[in-house]
Amino acid sequence: MTKALIPVSNDRSFVGRESYAFAALQQEIDRLFESFTRNFSNAGTQVVPNMDVSETDKEIEITAELPGLEEKDVQLNVADNRLTIKGEKKSQREEKDKDYRLVERSYGSFTRALELPAGVNADNIKATISKGVLKVVIPKPAPAQTKKIDIKVAA
Repeated sequence: MTKALIPVSNDRSFVGRESYAFAALQQEIDRLFESFTRNFSNAGTQVVPNMDVSETDKEIEITAELPGLEEKDVQLNVADNRLTIKGEKKSQREEKDKDYRLVERSYGSFTRALELPAGVNADNIKATISKGVLKVVIPKPAPAQTKKIDIKVAA
């Protein structure tokens, strides 16, 4: 026989299902707002860019959204079959008026690493950036050839 779990408050009295539903909803809303504010905090945060990875028979294509970044702000490295994308965004805005001066600074950095198939030739990787979208095209290596080895009877 299965019993339904009913939440109990601190004073050990039963909490109605309506209260539990509202408490669960409140927790979910709190979690969403915490996640939202964590992603938009400005001072020294790690930014995680959205990325798409697609694959054809001949190549792997990675597209990363890097709004506001230019070629000089992004670094692309390949080592040990691992592609690493690093970037940093810095911005400053200043407003001056007769009665006030406003200066806003924001910055953030990110590092994303992706495992590449064995045998990728780093010299053939092509990368472009346009309007804050980084596109990396990685030619796939030729598939490994399987060779059958004949087994002979030892004398």
